[in-house]
Amino acid sequence: MRQISRHIALSIVALAAGIAVVDGDAAWRAARAQPIADLDAHFIATNIPGASAISQVGTFRNDPAACARPIPTLFEPYTRTRAVLDPNRILVGSWSNFGAELADGVGEVGSFLSIDPSGRHLSVPPHFAQSGGQASALGGDVQMFSANSPDFLNGLNNPGANTKQYTGVSNPLGLSNNNAFGRLWPANAPFGDTGVGSSSILDPTGLPLKGAPNNLIGGVYVDSLTNRDVVATPKQSQVIKGSLHKGAVGTAFLGPSPDGTCKAVFAVVTADGAIVQEHTVKGLDGLAHAGTVRPILGRRWDPPLDDVEPRFGVIMNPYNTKAPVVQQLFVSEPFHNTIAVINLVVFGTAPNQVFGLGSVSRISSDKLNLPVDLTPVKREVDDVKWASNTTLEEGSDFYVANRGDNTIVRMHQDGSVVAVRRVTIDGDPLSDDMSLNGIASSTPEGTIYVTVTGHPSQILGGVLAMPAF
Repeated sequence: MRQISRHIALSIVALAAGIAVVDGDAAWRAARAQPIADLDAHFIATNIPGASAISQVGTFRNDPAACARPIPTLFEPYTRTRAVLDPNRILVGSWSNFGAELADGVGEVGSFLSIDPSGRHLSVPPHFAQSGGQASALGGDVQMFSANSPDFLNGLNNPGANTKQYTGVSNPLGLSNNNAFGRLWPANAPFGDTGVGSSSILDPTGLPLKGAPNNLIGGVYVDSLTNRDVVATPKQSQVIKGSLHKGAVGTAFLGPSPDGTCKAVFAVVTADGAIVQEHTVKGLDGLAHAGTVRPILGRRWDPPLDDVEPRFGVIMNPYNTKAPVVQQLFVSEPFHNTIAVINLVVFGTAPNQVFGLGSVSRISSDKLNLPVDLTPVKREVDDVKWASNTTLEEGSDFYVANRGDNTIVRMHQDGSVVAVRRVTIDGDPLSDDMSLNGIASSTPEGTIYVTVTGHPSQILGGVLAMPAF
């Protein structure tokens, strides 16, 4: 992809989003001249190997105006106070099964934990989930949500699915919640970044979707097994070619399909820089070719943290766009210290419209240093089309987690820097072998959560909380 200068990139982003850029270079210089203040954090939990994607659960809407309401009888027991999907709890990805049996032949260990962030510093027991299912520990402060275990096979709810032998979580590197009218969608690299990827739709039980609208998909997409030309009824060709041929390393909820079916669609970014889209009924189509996002395929962080797999941060903007652009994706490009801005358009003809690639621009800044993840400052929580941990509220800034220097950058959507903070613990910088790996914001606003990974002799991985800024 051709490099675009910062000034031109910001102009393109502003034009697409309907934002006026006024003396952007002056604002940039002013931000650069400001000293970096400390942002003191405290540990919520440690002993989470490879702590990666993180999200506050959030409130699942039950609104008659929504495309499809979550089933109250299914969700209600799981969203009560201190239950596994209590809206205030946080979900944290890990490369451990915490003692749960590994599913046979479908990838690496991995899980999402549900953690109560309101109390003491939690040291997660390494084998607490060996009893299986949604096991809990530490008085319920830590619970298993889902893992690469036989208890969470797609085939348990979907015995006829092409991916029945797969689970919904395996080496998870992304998470997006459809709080508007759906469920939780992890993105996984079950065989590493060079192997096939997977993406899933999980019920509150941690199992792939029960009563799925397409029984050949069920709740798990893998490689090309769930492409539109394989699972659509009646048979159809893919509108845009694509598949999960490489590890899925980032994801974001796109909202209802542009085809008018009111079915959910998610974007998934793979390690080779391609983007695919997943429709709950019609299956997987491509969206953007490999290299649209600068790839992380085969890349590694510097030692001693080179065993932690790189990942993309992905957030979606459904507001302030100008026709023909209907939505935007912001995707971090860690090894280039840039953020790709992907403008989406509607592609195809009725009744098979999909999201398509409009244009790509990039945000650059000397304040970006291995930007590993992104999160909205204000998440969309009310709109029944868009509510998600990965959706920007109208006009919201976003935070960038920098793995390279353990700073958090607050940016406007036009790429101008608002503020930079250095993460500290008790006033001291994080040790040289501890690095940020994920970021999430709270609702109501006020707290930032980050995952950190570290050298095994120091910290396997954990979660920090700190005040928003």
